[in-house]
Amino acid sequence: MRLSEFDYKLPEGLIAQYPAKARDGSRLMVVHGISKKIEHRNFCDIVDYIGPSDCLVVNDTKVIKARLPAKRADTGAKAEITLIEKMSDRLYKCLIDTSTKIKIGTKFIFVDGELTGVIRGESEGIRLIEFSINGTDFGDILEKIGIVPLPPYIKRSPEKGDEERYQTVYAKTPGAVAAPTAGLHFSDGVLKKIKAKGSSVESLTLHVGYGTFKPVSADEVARHKLEPEVFELKEEAAQRLNYIKGKGGKIFAVGTTTCRVLENQARLVKGSKNRVEKGKGWTNLFIHPPYNFKFVDALVTNFHLPKTTLLMLVAAFCSREVMFKVYGEAVKEKYRFYSYGDSMLII
Repeated sequence: MRLSEFDYKLPEGLIAQYPAKARDGSRLMVVHGISKKIEHRNFCDIVDYIGPSDCLVVNDTKVIKARLPAKRADTGAKAEITLIEKMSDRLYKCLIDTSTKIKIGTKFIFVDGELTGVIRGESEGIRLIEFSINGTDFGDILEKIGIVPLPPYIKRSPEKGDEERYQTVYAKTPGAVAAPTAGLHFSDGVLKKIKAKGSSVESLTLHVGYGTFKPVSADEVARHKLEPEVFELKEEAAQRLNYIKGKGGKIFAVGTTTCRVLENQARLVKGSKNRVEKGKGWTNLFIHPPYNFKFVDALVTNFHLPKTTLLMLVAAFCSREVMFKVYGEAVKEKYRFYSYGDSMLII
């Protein structure tokens, strides 16, 4: 399939710049994949669609404050460094926003010398920076001076409220440089109601990386390579998921990241469509049409950018025809799009 087959026009005014007033106060479009029926609901109504034998699976990654204000050690020129991938405890792939030319060996200073960084390599505009810390924890430094890494289509500076709202209520494993946005809608109250029905809630981890914003460059979609991201599906969670699936329960994946981990681990099981393997490592599974889903039955997701791998996964899940019908309806009904926008449930 061609990249142009995943394009659509979106009025700029529908790109959400702030989250809904209440975390679970966004709109929810419910898409019935087989009948193609569309329902317009509120997000808190998602409880109605998850049965007592079903399981909601969430991504518990925690967004780090990945944008760091800095200055050059030699000239004092200002710069902003964004961490995009951890290579080791002190080595990160980074993007650097500065008006001056930089080269390998350039040194940056943060927090009056409490943290420094030196460029050790460069490839396609991405720099490899080695950090040195003076007597404190790197995570504490990020929390102290870092800025929430809002996506580029949010045309404003991060505010205090983003520290809470650009993070899921169940986030616990630091490492993401972008939020798993489908999960932003779930409040403690909604999760409590889901559990009160007897439904299960399980978690896994995938640290969302810079690749989530990286444009697809290949005209032939199948030739695109997804950036690898760190994931973990623990043994206990895998066992419970396999039990639920084996008993006929439906698996509701919250977000494309959760969906990709489950499908990645389902591919490792030979001769079965109802099991996942535990696992920890890296995945660059790229789901696009045509794709035969092996484990996920329902998908909670936001409304995504044109020509993105996220949109392609949605098209694979419900068909390209249904997806464009849904997106056309969303534009018509003035749904809010992207990270802070409204939600969709495909069942």
